[in-house]
Amino acid sequence: MAEVDQDRRWWRREAWVLVAAGLVWLEYGTGHRLMSIVLGSIPGLLLLASGVSMGLWPGDARERHFGALGAFAGCAIAPLALAWVGFWGALCLGVLSLAAAVSVGGMALRIQEIWDDVPTPEGGVRTALEVAVDSAVLGQMTLTAPPRALRGDGRRVAAEVHAALELYRDRGWSEKPESYHRAPPALEKPELRAARSRGLEFERLSFESGYEPNPEEPGRDRWLGYAPCRTAHAWLKRARGGEERPWLVCIHGYQMGTPLVDFGAFRPEWLHERLGMNLLLPVLPLHGPRRIRRVSGDGFLAGDLVDTVHALAQTAWDLRRLVSWLRSEGATQIGVYGLSLGGYSAALLASLEDGLDCAIAGIPATDFARLSWKHGAPDSLRRAEEAGVGIGETVDLKKVVSPLALAPRVAHERRYVFGGSADQLVPPDLVRDLWLHWSRPKMHWYPGGHCTFLLHPPVRRFIEDALRESKLAR
Repeated sequence: MAEVDQDRRWWRREAWVLVAAGLVWLEYGTGHRLMSIVLGSIPGLLLLASGVSMGLWPGDARERHFGALGAFAGCAIAPLALAWVGFWGALCLGVLSLAAAVSVGGMALRIQEIWDDVPTPEGGVRTALEVAVDSAVLGQMTLTAPPRALRGDGRRVAAEVHAALELYRDRGWSEKPESYHRAPPALEKPELRAARSRGLEFERLSFESGYEPNPEEPGRDRWLGYAPCRTAHAWLKRARGGEERPWLVCIHGYQMGTPLVDFGAFRPEWLHERLGMNLLLPVLPLHGPRRIRRVSGDGFLAGDLVDTVHALAQTAWDLRRLVSWLRSEGATQIGVYGLSLGGYSAALLASLEDGLDCAIAGIPATDFARLSWKHGAPDSLRRAEEAGVGIGETVDLKKVVSPLALAPRVAHERRYVFGGSADQLVPPDLVRDLWLHWSRPKMHWYPGGHCTFLLHPPVRRFIEDALRESKLAR
């Protein structure tokens, strides 16, 4: 809160931008028909509420998140407002919304912490907009998050956490996390069928995962009750006619897991066609066709805390089975490349599986305990601590599935990390911590946010160089 007190003048100045944009939307942008009132009220209310809260009670990150969400909602709705406010009115609403987004991003940059070994984020409108995009995504995640388990069932969740911690200590898994992970059976005959999405032809692979939590682990029965997670899925894009190519396992991020979104992040026209690799894109538990709630990813990072441990353990299990299948198909070169949650998963796989040719951890979220305490609602975190589960217990709980607690098995010269110095979803210190744990391998910092990494050409060049150095790309 000291930062807020020292910089309250700036908070109030930029809060006024949001208040003004919100008032204009509510006064002129809502029109007179029900649909225009509903559409115009979305950015208007979000901007006004965020601006007022920011000016009177600064300090809660959710103010920025909802403010950015309102700003981009305004940018999207402004062209529709042509129908009821005309060209100049719609242009005014769009410009005000864009100004609000820049204000939110600039504010976040101004109060961002500075870490050793992390470049200071650059200023400017572009960086501010990238930061605002991250903030809007965080606002969307907050609005669509399932009810928090600790809100209504705190005693059970806390009891599970403490029982798991005791079990992990007694079995020696906390001391030696690698012993927690059992070697999965080789994957021999998955189901393969042709598929198509938005003009892209690929193969859809599925198989029975076979993963089960240890018999004594808390939450085992609940996890086994998540029926969609029992079947593993992956998307394949490989050369026709049996041509031998290196394989790249591309692991998606949080709330992804569908062909359209995953192939959008791991561009087949780039990685498959131009660089000449076969691609395997696994679907993580609780995502895409494996989801158990309305939104892909729900339950992976929020809710029952031991479910996150089971989700990450099953992630490692399924990935290792897929690698075994690639080898049975004759693959002699296999690399792994992940983004965000996928960067975490790539680092976890690289700490458990021998023989990988390279590991690229992109914007990796390497510590979900600290991430929860960074982005969690203050009232929810307070309830968690009152229930006996603080950040210390959460860190200890997730140690058995943490790449920061495991030694990497990929050769040092084949480890690569990249991150954004202005990243709002995954704070740069988490990316730095993996880089340090991996003994400072090749690293690239780009001056932008989490969701816009592909807008920075040096990131693509870094990935290409990594794949060529590892003899995977042509």
